[in-house]
Amino acid sequence: MVSALWTAKGGAGATVTAACLALVLARDNPEGSLVIDLGGDLPAVFGLPDSDRHGVTDWLAVDSAPPADALARLEIPVATGLSLVARGTAASWPRHQVDLLTALLAEESRAVVIDVGLIGPEYDESPDSDLRLRLAGSAEESLLVTRPCYLALRRALRTRLRASGLIVIAEKGRALDEVDVEDVLDAQVRARIDADPAVARAVDAGLLSSRLPRSIHRALREVHR
Repeated sequence: MVSALWTAKGGAGATVTAACLALVLARDNPEGSLVIDLGGDLPAVFGLPDSDRHGVTDWLAVDSAPPADALARLEIPVATGLSLVARGTAASWPRHQVDLLTALLAEESRAVVIDVGLIGPEYDESPDSDLRLRLAGSAEESLLVTRPCYLALRRALRTRLRASGLIVIAEKGRALDEVDVEDVLDAQVRARIDADPAVARAVDAGLLSSRLPRSIHRALREVHR
């Protein structure tokens, strides 16, 4: 199963949610999980050393058929059952390499989570925008992470991508709730995550992979049920 998490408005929490979902799947699935970082922030979220790492964009930039284990060699162990492929440093790559990546991830025996990041209303033909849109659109689960916010929903409606499911980051005091989000975006809420300061504290301390709050674990276990 390949799950691509994306957002239409910055600050929704898609990267931390992708990290948490990958941790949940690593604990709950016998095969473990693999998380692909398109945004560049997942090493920091997991509390890993901040250094230049070869990653998925470098794999894409090789304009030839890479060895079968080339992507696996880029994996970074994060926690029991969970590996990370960082974003990498390449800025451009042949378009056909994205097709190879999509096929490779679809054949993966582990659960795959892709932190796609921002997909905005405006589309350009840059390699990065193309990569984000194509991976989010081809995933078995294309999950929009959003807050019940008028501006975020307005942006989501203007994107060229339609989500197969929604993950709502709920906040107290909002006029909108998950029912409103479903009505506006015409998709089902797969998980509601109450904003929890414990998650931010775990990220700030570099302890998310070892101290995943129970509240977010319970919420994200519902995504694939």
